[in-house]
Amino acid sequence: MNVLFHTLISYELTIPEKQVAKTIELLQEGATIPFISRYRKEVTGRLDEIQIGRIKDQLEKLTEIEKRKNTILSSIKEQEKLTPELKKRIDTSWDATELEDLYLPFKPKRQTKAEIARKKGLEPLAEIIFKQNERELSVRVLPFFNEEVNDEKEALQGARDIIAEWINENENARNSIRNCFERTAIISAKVIKGKEEEGAKYQDYFDFSEPLKRTTSHRLLALRRGESEGILRVTISPDVEQSIDILKRRFVKGKSEASTQVEIAIEDSFKRLLKPTIETEFSNSSKLKADKEAIRVFAENLRQLLLAPPLGQKRVLGIDPGYRTGCKLVCLDAQGALLHNETIYPNPPQNERSKAASKIAHLVETYAIEAIAIGNGTASRETEKFITDIRYDRKIQVFVVSENGASIYSASTIAREEFSNYDVTVRGAVSIGRRLMDPLAELVKIDPKSIGVGQYQHDVDQNALKKSLDQTVESCVNAVGVNVNTASKHLLTYISGLGPSLAKNIVDYRTEHGAFRNRRELVKVPRMGEKAFEQCAGFLRITGGSNPLDNSAVHPESYSIVEQMATDLNCSVEELIKNKELKKKLNLQKYTSEYVGMPTLEDIMEELDKPGRDPRQGIKVFSFDPTIKTIEDLHEGQVLPGIVTNITNFGCFVDIGIKENGLVHISELADRFVSDPTEIVSIHQHVSVKVLSVDLDRKRIQLSMKV
Repeated sequence: MNVLFHTLISYELTIPEKQVAKTIELLQEGATIPFISRYRKEVTGRLDEIQIGRIKDQLEKLTEIEKRKNTILSSIKEQEKLTPELKKRIDTSWDATELEDLYLPFKPKRQTKAEIARKKGLEPLAEIIFKQNERELSVRVLPFFNEEVNDEKEALQGARDIIAEWINENENARNSIRNCFERTAIISAKVIKGKEEEGAKYQDYFDFSEPLKRTTSHRLLALRRGESEGILRVTISPDVEQSIDILKRRFVKGKSEASTQVEIAIEDSFKRLLKPTIETEFSNSSKLKADKEAIRVFAENLRQLLLAPPLGQKRVLGIDPGYRTGCKLVCLDAQGALLHNETIYPNPPQNERSKAASKIAHLVETYAIEAIAIGNGTASRETEKFITDIRYDRKIQVFVVSENGASIYSASTIAREEFSNYDVTVRGAVSIGRRLMDPLAELVKIDPKSIGVGQYQHDVDQNALKKSLDQTVESCVNAVGVNVNTASKHLLTYISGLGPSLAKNIVDYRTEHGAFRNRRELVKVPRMGEKAFEQCAGFLRITGGSNPLDNSAVHPESYSIVEQMATDLNCSVEELIKNKELKKKLNLQKYTSEYVGMPTLEDIMEELDKPGRDPRQGIKVFSFDPTIKTIEDLHEGQVLPGIVTNITNFGCFVDIGIKENGLVHISELADRFVSDPTEIVSIHQHVSVKVLSVDLDRKRIQLSMKV
């Protein structure tokens, strides 16, 4: 491990070097981010998941740069051109762009114009011209005529090609042009002729231009999508005159014939070499920045969605609504197991409302149903009204649940494994019902990109997106914890230290031997070593087991501390958990040691107060305005209830009970300036919105939360 990394990461993230070093040590020992942030607070100095994740990202970045440096040094050394000064510069540089600039003059070249000119013997002439000391240039050109160079024009052209390449490879010149791009670059877009109709959705960008530094991430991603679809031609350009003038001031000396040749070479170098390569750099870096912002927003939306309030272990009737094909019904027990399924036809064209109502009432009574979950897709509103009009033999809560991704799940390998004897419509209804019971447990089975809370998710760097979303899912699953005796292998996969193989082994062991009675029994699972057990144990819950601490986030490594507390108070661990007055008598300082500090003890006490309690909030019933069925029912000025379904960096989308979601622009979120919509709204938040405008042709609804 390069110890310099500790210093570099500490400086970059403004985290003390000791904390960085300890965190890196834990990561390299195989500890996960959730485990480190939860159970190693003394070691890291209470760093949170975000800080630990950034340390890990920086470590990976520096490791890649170190590999690149070794490749560059090896290449230059093979060419026998590695001077002590150059080696020192490469060794001390940790900037990827600077490294590539240093390597550029030594990079193996394809057949460039400059390379062709060198083979014609024109490099000495280029050196003469570049010095700009000659008054009679035509005299100095004569000796360079040969079989391949017929006249002065050819000789000067070849020399200029070499000079243009020198300028392009000059580190200071490249940095000057980068600086000019930074200050003056304009991003422009034009529609490709003949693509106007096909690309109508990009019409805002058919003749577009604005400073690159002011371009928002969503706008840049829209431009790049239009470009990739062949609708737009996108360019990034600095102030050309200013750029060339900067180069002339750097390289042109006096007003001789040679100086004139250098000026021509400068213009050629800028237009043919410097501008295209640095435009590509800025195109990539602006895209990277836009990707990062889009991924950040997506990950935050996903976190809120995964941590949405669960109904809990209740018996649920799930309904996937429809018209002609009917409404698919499934009855689920409190653990989400499928008990019964069938189809009813209460909506047009069949309109079998009486028969369907009788069937629903019968199922509610037969399967002791406690809540009904209705998908929010086609025929959702009509089905909701039909369901709420039925008289039941008990109090029934009715919820409308997002269907996003349900069809993806129902056709997936996971769904086929779970319900091999049922078709996709039944699987979709099961997913809707289970989402109400526990959104986290169900949504982990679906590719996050299909859940419906991102924007431009198919346009951003897919590896970076997957990494971020996987970390988000892992963070959420471990924050909540899972019941090891009921969790699916897909949910267990995200538990710290497990992964697909161990998750499958846990489920297989559970199937063969029955429910786990205590956490320690987990070590009997095939391939569950001590390290894996250390990482996962605190996040796995066992309710009704032999040790009450197994249903808490107290890690088994700390059980002895709790047992000592109970002994000191002359009570059992169970009594200590139940009795708040007993816990108040404890002096935590007494239980500190070389390895256990106040952060761990404070976490233990907090957990003893609420063992096994779900950290997510309770679910609330929500009702849309019953008079709004389609976009045609909307008019300016209406104030309606809605649910936030997606958040972007330019506002949020709100479901008001019809097919089309409305947009609340960032400027309409509050009566003050808002820089980040997540300051104001969260996924699934119940809001009140006012209709500002309705575009029936484009199916667009503008809303405001300034009600």
